[in-house]
Amino acid sequence: MFEEQTILITGATGSWGHELVKQLLEKRPREIRIFSRNEASQVAMQRKFQDNRLHFIIGDIRDKESLVNATQNVDLLYHLAALKHVPVCEDQPIEALKTNVIGTQNVIEASILNKVKKVIYISTDKAANPANFYGLTKAIGEQLITHANSLTDDTKFVTIRGGNVLGTSGSVIHVFKEQIETTGKVSITDKRMTRFFLTIEEAIHLVFTATESSEGGEIFVMKMPSCRILDLAEVLIEQSGKKDVEIIELGIRPGEKVNEVLFSEYESQNTVLFDEHYFVILPTKDFPRLIEKYQNCQLVERKSYSSKDDLMTKEEIRTLLQRGGFLS
Repeated sequence: MFEEQTILITGATGSWGHELVKQLLEKRPREIRIFSRNEASQVAMQRKFQDNRLHFIIGDIRDKESLVNATQNVDLLYHLAALKHVPVCEDQPIEALKTNVIGTQNVIEASILNKVKKVIYISTDKAANPANFYGLTKAIGEQLITHANSLTDDTKFVTIRGGNVLGTSGSVIHVFKEQIETTGKVSITDKRMTRFFLTIEEAIHLVFTATESSEGGEIFVMKMPSCRILDLAEVLIEQSGKKDVEIIELGIRPGEKVNEVLFSEYESQNTVLFDEHYFVILPTKDFPRLIEKYQNCQLVERKSYSSKDDLMTKEEIRTLLQRGGFLS
């Protein structure tokens, strides 16, 4: 699947991109093209990997022409580029629209033009029953990716939807640890809040499963453990050994949910159990090859997949953090 292939990754200089590149290099690709806007991040990444199979392209997914040039002779494309921070997207919705929606359509059109074999779109739990502008733009992106399969037979377009990945840029783990060390106060918007979590290494491993198994048009939903943010904060406080660390409740920010869902009640009607790691949401559009591929898969019994269900214990949270390298 990956050996001797030319792979393009948009937004590749972030945490997801670094781990994706690291694991892809082990699969012996011919070339990996790093497509992003940030020159300094590209230089830092180049110094880190020092691998002549990596080729760096300064570009913006808002610029279709640069994508058309970058996707020439590409076999596989991972679309990671997006504006991702909920408050930023709430404050500047037009910018989120330009990047997350128009940029995604540019990726689709460039890929079709150059007959890329498969495009993998990395989405988020916030696209299910979206309550903020970020989630709305990612939900539209998912729909565009699914629809793209009806435009060509040469390129397969697939979505992978997951929750929070530990240790990525702006991760709550880093914020909490810094607050514990510097202020002795941990800020939580709402003590009832729950979220899905997975380590970056595990998330990328699951991305490869979906890359190899997908037919085009479906949404792969990662099975992810969830926890109370309060429990996560308390585990980090306990691990720090510091006494009298105060937890402050700030109140929910605009567009923020108490609980997230990885698939909604509506989507559950078309969601099947794929394997021990994935659910698959099938499109309501008629794609005969998908019906054939998943005809033996069982429909899910649960009405939705919420972060408030099956919560990890503190010990399980501690184990997950240790696995991710966040606790000694």
